[in-house]
Amino acid sequence: MSAYRTILVGTDGSDSSFRAVDRAAQLAAATGATLLLASAYHPMPERERLAAADRLGDLAYKVQGSTPADDALRAARERAVAAGAKEIEQIAVEGDAVDVISRLARDRAAELVVIGNRGLNSLAGRILGSVPANLSHRAPCDVLIVHTTDGK
Repeated sequence: MSAYRTILVGTDGSDSSFRAVDRAAQLAAATGATLLLASAYHPMPERERLAAADRLGDLAYKVQGSTPADDALRAARERAVAAGAKEIEQIAVEGDAVDVISRLARDRAAELVVIGNRGLNSLAGRILGSVPANLSHRAPCDVLIVHTTDGK
């Protein structure tokens, strides 16, 4: 089996997703792969955005557009660099996490998708479907589900 050349990892800025970033970055460093850091986001509805902007004043830019996803990607990049990854790309895409990650994996010819296990053992995850479980069925490549939570 050849080494992975492109590794895609999804992050939403949570501690769990950052642990998946750490693992993906370690793999990218070990194999010399390009690491794609991806964050899916949904824009804040206009009414909520305006209310938040009123309360936040000069900091209102933090809740507009893809800014929260971009912030998560910057933090993920810092972690990836610290873990030894060399070639790193960041991608923020509007949409549902499973749709975005599976589409990026296909479009960017990723050989491996890395995702945290958050949601796999929750009641909501069992009823509605979790991102890792749904992604494991829809990704066009290998999927590594990293143990990032205590399973409760």
